[in-house]
Amino acid sequence: MSGQAISNGIVLALQTIRGHKLRAFLTVLGVIIGTGTIIGVAAILAGFDASITGILRSFGPNSIIVFKFPVGPRTSNLTAEERTRKDLTYQNAVDIRERCKSIEDVSSMLFAPGMNNARYKGNDVYDVNMMGVEEAYARGGQVDIHRGRFFTDEEGRRRMLVAVIGQDIEKGLYANVDPVGKTILVDGHELQVIGTMLRPAASFFGDTDTRVLVPYGAMRKMYPNARESAIVVTAQPGKLPQALDEVRTVLRIDRRVPYNKPDNFALSTAEQMVNDFRQITAMTFLVMVVLSSIGLLVGGIGVMNIMLVSVTERTFEIGIRKAIGARRSDVLIQFLIEAAALTGLGGIAGIAFGWILSLISRLIFPSIPASVPLWAAVTGIVMSVGVGLFFGIWPANKAARLDPVVALRYE
Repeated sequence: MSGQAISNGIVLALQTIRGHKLRAFLTVLGVIIGTGTIIGVAAILAGFDASITGILRSFGPNSIIVFKFPVGPRTSNLTAEERTRKDLTYQNAVDIRERCKSIEDVSSMLFAPGMNNARYKGNDVYDVNMMGVEEAYARGGQVDIHRGRFFTDEEGRRRMLVAVIGQDIEKGLYANVDPVGKTILVDGHELQVIGTMLRPAASFFGDTDTRVLVPYGAMRKMYPNARESAIVVTAQPGKLPQALDEVRTVLRIDRRVPYNKPDNFALSTAEQMVNDFRQITAMTFLVMVVLSSIGLLVGGIGVMNIMLVSVTERTFEIGIRKAIGARRSDVLIQFLIEAAALTGLGGIAGIAFGWILSLISRLIFPSIPASVPLWAAVTGIVMSVGVGLFFGIWPANKAARLDPVVALRYE
């Protein structure tokens, strides 16, 4: 069939759809919903992926997070063995610092137990994230100082009760004053504020920045029974694989892991956590595509039904076309083009519907930059047109096989 014939077929299909607007809309409603859902889910997942990826990569390309079980998406799906592992110790961090040649910095992290509140002169901030760290934590790029300074290793060794606070605590407790030099009361412990931090571009703790960082030794002094420890290791540029091997070797020796047993600790890098997260989102997207395909299936059945009605209504027209020389393939392609045009328009409407869903999502969840990716829009159009072609084969074939003599006698 020539290009002119195909263009004429498209024009004829659009004229037919325009002549039955309501019927065409109701026919492709399932296609609109199915395509729109796929587009909307893809946009939300793309935004979620960008947000979480930014959080995970905020640790830096050369950072290694050492914990007793994997950090990141797998944390919610731990085995019984991982939950019962013994905690890391400060000595583990010391051994890594002394024995690993491919690292730049090591910082132990000790988390305050329970829920903690911060207070200054009657003002309160609830559920603060209090951690004990070392000066190396700031050198690793985890801290962006706003006012004042970060504490030194000397202050850590002397267990001085000083603190560096996050931006939301600064605004919540010290709205009109400079917090540097002031005191802050956290869980009954009085600390001197020596610095404040800017809000990180991305954080595990969400949109709020309620961090209270104190020297590791001071945290151990305030909470002698605290056990949740982690270690942040910064590898030398270009030596991340070597650093991973060295840290693993040191920890296996420290924790007395037999040579034929797996690690009883976890080493996590930003890229590894991103890959783990994307495996989860890929499965989520696959499930949503399968569920959304039900709408496409319903829409396809509706298209097949309406095309069969159209063949019956236009039997006389088909007879005339065949009588003046139209081939079976001409009639077949004409009806396939009409079915594809019908579902293609439904796919375009579905993309608009999915785009609206992404806008609503961005309004409700500003931290998730939902946007319709190009591949999702193209996939939506291709799938909708494919549905039209697949479900339009039977009606088109029925029209193509009509006997012209019988068709001309049809009333």
